[in-house]
Amino acid sequence: MSVSVIVGGQWGDEGKGKVVDLLSNKFDIVARYQGGANAGHTIIINDKKFVFHLIPSGILHPGTICILGNGVVIDPVALLDEIEFLRKNNISVKNRLFISQNAHLIMPYHKLIDSLSETGTLKIGTTGKGIGPCYIDKYARKGIRIIDLLNRRTLEDKIRRNLEEKNNLLKNYYGHSEMNIQEMVDEYLEFDRTIDEYIKDVPSYLNKAILEGKRILLEGAQGSLLDVDHGTYPFVTSSNPTSGGACTGTGIPPTKISEVISIVKAYTTRVGEGPFPTELINETGELLRKTGHEFGATTGRPRRCGWFDAFLVRYSGMINGTTSVALTKMDVLSVLDEIKVCTGYIFEGKLLSNYPIDCDILENVEPVYTTLPGWKEDISSCRKYSDLPLNAKKYLEYISGEANMKISILSVGADRDATIIM
Repeated sequence: MSVSVIVGGQWGDEGKGKVVDLLSNKFDIVARYQGGANAGHTIIINDKKFVFHLIPSGILHPGTICILGNGVVIDPVALLDEIEFLRKNNISVKNRLFISQNAHLIMPYHKLIDSLSETGTLKIGTTGKGIGPCYIDKYARKGIRIIDLLNRRTLEDKIRRNLEEKNNLLKNYYGHSEMNIQEMVDEYLEFDRTIDEYIKDVPSYLNKAILEGKRILLEGAQGSLLDVDHGTYPFVTSSNPTSGGACTGTGIPPTKISEVISIVKAYTTRVGEGPFPTELINETGELLRKTGHEFGATTGRPRRCGWFDAFLVRYSGMINGTTSVALTKMDVLSVLDEIKVCTGYIFEGKLLSNYPIDCDILENVEPVYTTLPGWKEDISSCRKYSDLPLNAKKYLEYISGEANMKISILSVGADRDATIIM
């Protein structure tokens, strides 16, 4: 079998973009299986920065085909912006980018409602990109799919029925002006003419590719602890970033998946609201944020920073069936004299045996820490494990054991080449 899955092992922003880019030259196809333009995957090649929100990072490799699966919700504005950005950088997507005909479309009313819903007291911390409202319509069976663009009557009827409901919500609940139906129909019909060449029956295409012996990499967005079923609900995303989402989001059966690679940061970060047991609201947290450039690629929001949480990563590895780990941003820790690692939580005086996803518990746990010495050396030029300082090796050995993870890739810098294959 030749299908590999990439997942985020924490709360997202672990560096999946770099790892997917790094691995893509070994794969024929890279397919994104969930999420939308609320994810930002950053790749740096020879000091040139590429930030993708929808198109898989593998697009930077000329021989790699990239796919947006049916589990992805498509923002046409974001997609066309990325295609144009690639064109300006002399990167062709012709016959290399395909979009599932079953993927759902993010409509203007999704983004508007998403932003308006974040003005109350119970904020989730969404990006305002319309992801949640789009998935709500999908599961309420009111969604508009790529395939609906092929029939003007169907499209107009669906938009009209949806807008009757949304305009009522906008006017009577949010006190906002109504949206124009005809303008929206015309806008999305024009979108259809632009992307028609990219539309594909993705499940058939991918399963045929498997039979032909092609190597496929399935890429998730966000992180496992943001999974709507297995994350810190309700402070989660609206889809399944865990490995299970790779099957439903592409049409590839689980029996065809051969490995699950979890991307894990050498410390922990989180964007938005929600519990964060190892968060550092002090000078050390600020130092990690500044040194690691911890600001959202999509929103620019500062990320919350904290110590590595082995208890969390062990849980993540369990629900994903992780076979190996790519550990990122190891170089950021070089500025610290000592480094703490969380190995478990105490709640109401008792050491927890299993990771709790109940937010009320997580907000009140006491992390159990082990303190390790730092290495205080620049490791960004290391290209072999043997090049690393002794204390860096000890740190890797310790967290590997506590998190029950096998590290196969170690990132020591932002550039593609700043990588150690373990």
